[in-house]
Amino acid sequence: MQFREGLSDRQAAEAARARIDWKYLLALELADPGFDYSVLCEFRSRLLKYDAEERLLDRVLGAARSAGLLKERGRQRTDSTHVLGALRVLNRLELIGETMRAALNTIAVIEPDWLRKVAPSDWYSRYGRRIEDMRLPDTETKRDAYAVQIGADGYGLLDALDRGTTPIVLRDITALTILRRVWARHFERHRASDVSGSGSPSTKVQLRVVRNRGAEDRIETPYEPEARFRSKRGMHRTGYMVHLTEIV
Repeated sequence: MQFREGLSDRQAAEAARARIDWKYLLALELADPGFDYSVLCEFRSRLLKYDAEERLLDRVLGAARSAGLLKERGRQRTDSTHVLGALRVLNRLELIGETMRAALNTIAVIEPDWLRKVAPSDWYSRYGRRIEDMRLPDTETKRDAYAVQIGADGYGLLDALDRGTTPIVLRDITALTILRRVWARHFERHRASDVSGSGSPSTKVQLRVVRNRGAEDRIETPYEPEARFRSKRGMHRTGYMVHLTEIV
């Protein structure tokens, strides 16, 4: 249900608490208070930790054998197929905002003292909550300005990371690799001398015109970096391409 409606964990938990159709489908009482959104993430983590997905596949294969679709010690050849990603595809503003927020959260866990030294005070209010939970600008001009502000913040963080005093442990973490890739695709900046004649450098950050959505380097969400937008036989989806040669 969460996947079909493209909801985040927070939105899915709120739907289970407040929507009658969800309560009906989940066989919940109307007064059921629901659950904390973190339960969904914890449940997925347990599935992976205890290899429950393998048991699910065994059940599917067992049902296929019982129906005569697979024979014992037989060989079933298949072609490549798409596997949809159980993720909410973000719009551009949400993507860059959540990418920046994910990078900051990762650094806050690994090197909180370093982050306190480099993070301006307004970053705490700008990235303290998920972007989807915030009231975003309602006009295109304001949205573009907000995106450019996020871009400038991201470049500021990357510049701080490239200094020689940066802890080595931060230089190769996945969240920052994703940040660099997303910024390379969506932003560009130009350096020039200050027009006042002081000689101090100034930087202008701009949004790039992004084309070719199916490009291999496109990241749809910082939380599922391997998921890609795909188009095949007139159908569009975001997920993974899995090549299955045979099932023995």
